[in-house]
Amino acid sequence: MASTYSFDVVSDFDRQELVNTLDQVRRDVSQRYDLKDSGTEIELEETEVVITTASDMTLQAVEDVLRTKATKRNLSLKIFDFQTPEAVGGNRVKQVVKLRKGLSQELAKKLSKIVRDELKKVTVAIQGESLRITGKSKDDLQQAIQLLKTKEDELDVPLQFENYR
Repeated sequence: MASTYSFDVVSDFDRQELVNTLDQVRRDVSQRYDLKDSGTEIELEETEVVITTASDMTLQAVEDVLRTKATKRNLSLKIFDFQTPEAVGGNRVKQVVKLRKGLSQELAKKLSKIVRDELKKVTVAIQGESLRITGKSKDDLQQAIQLLKTKEDELDVPLQFENYR
């Protein structure tokens, strides 16, 4: 029997689900009567999605479709960081949507402080873009998970719990 137990707190998303979501959005945009002649382009890059379309109105409609399809595919809307739209040549509008992945140092410190202040029986270590929480009993770790789940609504990133040992 192990003397200590641990788990990792990460902020990640399934990239294949994102690809599938964007495929559905493209299909939906090409078939919707109000959007099919807008010349909308949706491109997935390494850390962002670029949406280029005819006007602000069609951009808003494409954003709504993206949010709807992402929700249906169980992607958290917190992974999307919508930047301000910018005008590009030929009366077109471009919007960059940054993809949030990993815990920033300041967020990791904030989560670490929350757990340490509430639960004295666990130790918290920041490991790059994740947080390792270690404790002597599984019950303490379950309390830490419940605590972080209640605080997740206040955060702007989704949290997942992995490597529960």
